[in-house]
Amino acid sequence: MEKPRYDILDGLRGVAALMILFYHVFNDAKSFFVWPTPVYEFFHSFLAVDFFFILSGFVMGYAYDQRLKEDMTFGSFIKRRLIRLHPMVVMGVLIGLVAFIIQGCTKWDGTEVSVQALMLVTLLGLFMIPSPNSLEVRGNTEIFPLNGPHWSLFFEYIGSLFYGLFLHRLSTKWLRVWVACAIVSIAGFALMTEDGGIAYGWSSEPTNFFGGALRMLYAYPMGLLMARIFKERQPKPIKGHMFLLCSLALIVLLGLPFLGNKDVETIYQLICIFSFFPTIIWYAARGTVVGFKQKVVSFIGRLSYPLYAVHFPLVYLYITWVGRDGHPYEGYSQPWIPAIITIVAAELIAILCLLFYDEPLRKWLTKKLFTSK
Repeated sequence: MEKPRYDILDGLRGVAALMILFYHVFNDAKSFFVWPTPVYEFFHSFLAVDFFFILSGFVMGYAYDQRLKEDMTFGSFIKRRLIRLHPMVVMGVLIGLVAFIIQGCTKWDGTEVSVQALMLVTLLGLFMIPSPNSLEVRGNTEIFPLNGPHWSLFFEYIGSLFYGLFLHRLSTKWLRVWVACAIVSIAGFALMTEDGGIAYGWSSEPTNFFGGALRMLYAYPMGLLMARIFKERQPKPIKGHMFLLCSLALIVLLGLPFLGNKDVETIYQLICIFSFFPTIIWYAARGTVVGFKQKVVSFIGRLSYPLYAVHFPLVYLYITWVGRDGHPYEGYSQPWIPAIITIVAAELIAILCLLFYDEPLRKWLTKKLFTSK
């Protein structure tokens, strides 16, 4: 019997992906030009990555825990994860390559990038291998410089390997111990680092990279632990207001502006990942939606991964378009038009990728690898 889907959780993934798009359009661009206030109010949307990680642990535990104990091999599990994740990784890298060429194949400081370096970075990205700082073609230490947010997909891959090799074998008792130790570790790291908080993982700088690993090593086990506790419950058809309430809660948590104090900011981020996000996921997993609302929520969820995987190259172009010297939009006090164009274009490209590339390719690969004889 096929397990029921957690439609509301799928929809919340889409809401979180949209918040990240807003974060990158309105906050990352702040480094290159001054946005008018109060745009700087999507500040905490970077925490959507931690929401994704917890949700991934929950969903993997729900979908694979029992199967890995019975008849699913580690190889079969990894193939399924690759089918789910890698088509959009490839697409995201290729779109990032095209965007970089359009930008002029230069770093942010104007230094030209050699064809050899660009091709090597592209090859590493296609195989989800972080680029060393010596190959950072943008000049700001991104480990995936053609598509920066792929750093979290890299840790998603590591989390899948971690789960398939080790984590699913832990008893619930020892999983609780792991989560408790992870909470202490990431809290200590966040409180002791110079900048505070947990906005780490995207850079090849050792402290940054280590912080990203800690985020994954807490969030995946936390999600799995929740799935273990929740496993006997089945989502029940309910009114669609649960999705709206959970979405509103997530939007408020991710949309708050910077809190003005490093210590307060760090504590808020930790409360989100330790309490607020698990609570939202737990509450949202209690039910599902039906009828037309189910189709809408499902589509939002299906679109979330393509949107996350392809949006940032457009943000690179947006930053270049609005912020670089000599462009007609330079110094434009209200650059809403290019911002809206970027957001709409990201959504449209994600929809096209979903309908004509990602889902058809995944369907074909699944049939080829698991049903063909």
